[in-house]
Amino acid sequence: MSDPRFRLTGGRVCLDLVATLGRRHAPEQVERVPDEATFADWLVAAGLATSPPDVRPEDLGAARELREAVHRLVRAAMTGGEFDPADTARINAAATHPDLAPQLAGPGRLVLGPAARPVEAALATIARDAVHLLSGPRTNRIKECEHPDCSLLFFDDSPPGRRRWCSMDRCGNLVKIAGYRSRR
Repeated sequence: MSDPRFRLTGGRVCLDLVATLGRRHAPEQVERVPDEATFADWLVAAGLATSPPDVRPEDLGAARELREAVHRLVRAAMTGGEFDPADTARINAAATHPDLAPQLAGPGRLVLGPAARPVEAALATIARDAVHLLSGPRTNRIKECEHPDCSLLFFDDSPPGRRRWCSMDRCGNLVKIAGYRSRR
């Protein structure tokens, strides 16, 4: 069951981390991981831990720094801009740590294995996902939700590449309802 506090619709774990700060374009942003315990819950919801790990204040700080570095580089990739060397260095530094090893948990079921330093390993996994996304050939598939009140980024893996909303169940449905009402 998904945790309703978090938006895990990015299609990539690095974009799901970016979504932990919502309404980026609004004066009052929404911090979805305001404390260590909530970030530990997010790690579970994102599939990076099987139970909430012990998150220290410096871990939360590192996660937020990684989140913002990923956000800025993704935005640069989306607009064809230059990558900030400091952001690149931040992601690369996080990616050098041992990440979470994938393990088979049964037929068709994959889990990420335990680690000696679970939060550091989770951040390394996220950073490596960002490295793969930003160095790959399909950065043109990174999009921002077209709902006017949503700023979430997502990876469009639909075959035609025409996905418009972070989630059809949420934002897509709201846009379609608004369109229907305006036509009536």
